[in-house]
Amino acid sequence: MTLSLEVERQPLPYLVHTNRELGLMLRGEKPLARFARELSAPVPVLERYFRMFDRHVAEGRFVKRTVMPYPKAPFQSVYYALPGEEWRIDAMIELLSGDGWTLADERREGELLGYSDWQNNIWIERYGATRVAS
Repeated sequence: MTLSLEVERQPLPYLVHTNRELGLMLRGEKPLARFARELSAPVPVLERYFRMFDRHVAEGRFVKRTVMPYPKAPFQSVYYALPGEEWRIDAMIELLSGDGWTLADERREGELLGYSDWQNNIWIERYGATRVAS
């Protein structure tokens, strides 16, 4: 789903994790990161980002799991979690496999990704209705 330009321009009083995942995880501030990897046309900048994460997987700082979310899907879901937070990967996979999408799902996704309650409250207030299926 995409947000309208009018909605996207509203500033949030906090920084979103997008493009900041690696640093946040290295500082222990983000327990889980999720990415979609295009199989037919890999994006070079994203592949470099995966290599940076994978170095930390090799050193035991992160846990990685790659999942094919749907049969014949053109992408993989790539998850990185802090050690001890691997349960979030399973919880996210379960959440994303449900039918439809609710405000409760939106909140749960934010929680699993490491956003605080106050951040989730603001996100849902501003964008929740645009992401929930009618």
